[in-house]
Amino acid sequence: MPLAIPGVITAIIAIVFGIIILVKPAVLAYLIGIYLIIIGAIYFIQNYL
Repeated sequence: MPLAIPGVITAIIAIVFGIIILVKPAVLAYLIGIYLIIIGAIYFIQNYL
């Protein structure tokens, strides 16, 4: 069963992350790292558990 995130929530997250990156560009690497870990964990849980 795939995890579906509604478009509104995705848009809000994208806007918030965009503002954070504009204000503090050094945070970009951390946000990308966290994103990749979360996406990887979700993929692993959906396909192997």
